[in-house]
Amino acid sequence: MRTLLLGFASALVALSSSLSASPVPVRVVDEGGGRYSLIRHGRPYQIRGGGGDTHLELARELGATTIRTWGIRQLEKEEAGRPLLDRCEAIGLTVMAGIWVQHERHGFDYDDPVQVHRQRESIRASVRKYKDHPALLLWGLGNEMENPATDGTDPRIWKELEVLAQIVRDEDPHHPVATVIAGAGGAKVRALAAHFPSLELLGVNSYATARDVAKELREAGWAKPFLLTEFGPPGHWEVPSTAWGAPIEPPGTAKADAYQNTHATILQDGAGRCLGTFAFIWGHKQETTSTWYGMFLPGGEKLPAVDAMSHAWTGRWPKNRSPQITRLDASFSHKAVAPETRVAVTVSAKDFEDDPLSYEWQIVEESSDRRIGGDAEATPRSVSDCLIESDGAHLQMRTPSNPGAYRVFCIVRDSKGGADAANFPFFVK
Repeated sequence: MRTLLLGFASALVALSSSLSASPVPVRVVDEGGGRYSLIRHGRPYQIRGGGGDTHLELARELGATTIRTWGIRQLEKEEAGRPLLDRCEAIGLTVMAGIWVQHERHGFDYDDPVQVHRQRESIRASVRKYKDHPALLLWGLGNEMENPATDGTDPRIWKELEVLAQIVRDEDPHHPVATVIAGAGGAKVRALAAHFPSLELLGVNSYATARDVAKELREAGWAKPFLLTEFGPPGHWEVPSTAWGAPIEPPGTAKADAYQNTHATILQDGAGRCLGTFAFIWGHKQETTSTWYGMFLPGGEKLPAVDAMSHAWTGRWPKNRSPQITRLDASFSHKAVAPETRVAVTVSAKDFEDDPLSYEWQIVEESSDRRIGGDAEATPRSVSDCLIESDGAHLQMRTPSNPGAYRVFCIVRDSKGGADAANFPFFVK
């Protein structure tokens, strides 16, 4: 009897595994009159997304439905022995699974038939491997492969994407294919439409002008649906800079407002055409600074941008909101200063629940490893010997002895998983 029961249990497990490997069909539906919808398992599906593969449980708790990845290796990222798609399925998240399409600025040659064939077969194998996972929502075929530093009109890229998209559809007829571009420039969109006619869903990465994407696409003649696949604060290339070329990072409160306002505006202006948004980045990243785009600190604390997206998704604030820095003051902020000069910095912050706050101060060299298109950057060096003393909100410091560009960072934490960060640049001369 025991053997029979064990056999029956094993059969149930096998059946359960088999069922869990069945694809959940998703399709883009043209409702007529220029309106579209995303249908998953026969029901309308709303994408409330974050770009990233961390803090999954919190994303779901705060109202997200979907995450976006950029490459197949992210799907293979395991925690406690469970890959990303399995973890998402367990908590009720779906995935826009990125398929990395090579960039010529990284050395790929679209005129080389050997490289082109190798990429096609790699993409075919990746789709075949993951196409039946129930957490899969859609494929993100490529990200800014047109090169954000160009006008994006090179027909070779779009013609090859037409081929790659057909490969994905041949392997997986159950999930839509989107392709992601940098900005909604008219010439780029028109070139894409001419040479990649089968594209059913366009993804756009945009920052300072993200709220205008629906309008820009209309003016470019794009009549199909779209996603806002990256948005957040103004990009480091879109803000004022100091005399020595250091971009001035917006404060956390301004970033939070940008996230919330962009999400609301694009859904309203793109009603019937915008099928969802992905806040960037649901995690942490060094890009220009360590805090510009990340919605979390490296230690995992959420920043005000996370709270803003929770409110945008659900109409409610999290139970415990992150603190907010309201002011960061110093006489040498955004200015040149002599080396080894004793100076003071003061921060003002508030907490919505009146939680006690802790303060961390950092002096960091200005990044000398600026890249384009989100390519990986080296983390700038900290200059810890410049810190003299602090009583929390007040810092006494000495400017570095070596000439050059630096930043002062202040990080405020509430000890309950929330934080805010602010910085300003200065130059030792």
